Amino acid sequence: MEASKSGVTGGEERRRGMVLIEAALYVAGRPLDIKTLCSVTGIRSKRRVRRLARELAREYAERNTALEILELEDGRFVLQLKGEYSQKVRRLAVRPLLTSGPLKTLSYIAYRQPVSQKEVVDVRGTQAYRHIRQLREMGLVEGERSGNTWILRTTEYFADYFGLSHNIAKMKRQLRSIFENMTRRNPGKGGEGES
Repeated sequence: MEASKSGVTGGEERRRGMVLIEAALYVAGRPLDIKTLCSVTGIRSKRRVRRLARELAREYAERNTALEILELEDGRFVLQLKGEYSQKVRRLAVRPLLTSGPLKTLSYIAYRQPVSQKEVVDVRGTQAYRHIRQLREMGLVEGERSGNTWILRTTEYFADYFGLSHNIAKMKRQLRSIFENMTRRNPGKGGEGES
């Protein structure tokens, strides 16, 4: 194996790139694009970084652990817990991503999008302003100015985080199915009591 100018062999450089990709995906906790992974690894070739990320994903699959690295449809990569384990360990999570009120506001926005901020506040109450601010800070919702209000919609990060389609029509069908399943399992718990 030939050493580079810095004395590092190709195999060491490859391994270092994969370790940095793994570290970046772990720390980010969300999907990362190739450009970001190039920046982290210091490798300019997007093709090479994509190849390293795919190789790392194969290694994870071969190890047969609770974690997996997936390449999403848009070419981004994510390190995540396999679905079959998430229900079993969910209670160990330090705290939920969102409390009940902001989660209900987010659900309304996702299901009705694009939706005006005024409509969200009319339905969810004035606390929705605080929820919307929190959701925007978290990168789950984005807004576009339209006259005196904002038109709200969910972000790609929202879809990725909750494992939903980026296609709005398909996402709404997925959400409808989730809501129907929840209602069937928990009849009588569909009220708006919590904010």
